[in-house]
Amino acid sequence: MTKKDIILKVSDETNLKQIDVKKVVQKTFDCIVEALVRGEKIELRNFGVFKIKQRKSRIGRNPRTGQVVPVPPRKVVIFKPGLEIKKKVK
Repeated sequence: MTKKDIILKVSDETNLKQIDVKKVVQKTFDCIVEALVRGEKIELRNFGVFKIKQRKSRIGRNPRTGQVVPVPPRKVVIFKPGLEIKKKVK
């Protein structure tokens, strides 16, 4: 499912204009990204939690050449699903 699919589904079910739904959906995503950039945790009840995790530096290996390559530390976004999603996905 794409963002466009979400917009169409919400628009159909709420009888709102697609352009208005698109603005709300995009602003929601922008707020989530902005909070993650600030290092905040986003907790959406019954949906899940988005947070930033710091990965340590490590030594990797190039699979083609076998050469040892240092991998620098980096931040990654982690999503942990809530109980409602876990129950429905089972």
